[in-house]
Amino acid sequence: MRRSKRILQSEDIDPMATVSNLFDIAMVFALALMVALVARYNMTEMFSKEDFTMVKNPGKTNMEIITKKGEKIETYKASNEEKSNGNKGKRVGIAYQLENGEIIYIPE
Repeated sequence: MRRSKRILQSEDIDPMATVSNLFDIAMVFALALMVALVARYNMTEMFSKEDFTMVKNPGKTNMEIITKKGEKIETYKASNEEKSNGNKGKRVGIAYQLENGEIIYIPE
């Protein structure tokens, strides 16, 4: 019996290697997209260890307050409808902060 060495031909290349390379490219693209969105919308505070409060759409009917305390992030939407967590509310006034740091509240 004679053993012959077989030389790999171009047809012998694994076709699944191309699929795995496409998967790797898709994962890198998804990660780059997430980083770009976080940087674009200035949401880097979400990843810091500091507590913060952020107001989206201030003074409008769809205003939303986002609060981060430790690892927990809570949102509060000012509306007349009751939400799943039982919070409901409405706009009751406007608060202004002056240059010297004083806050003035004006009820509606």
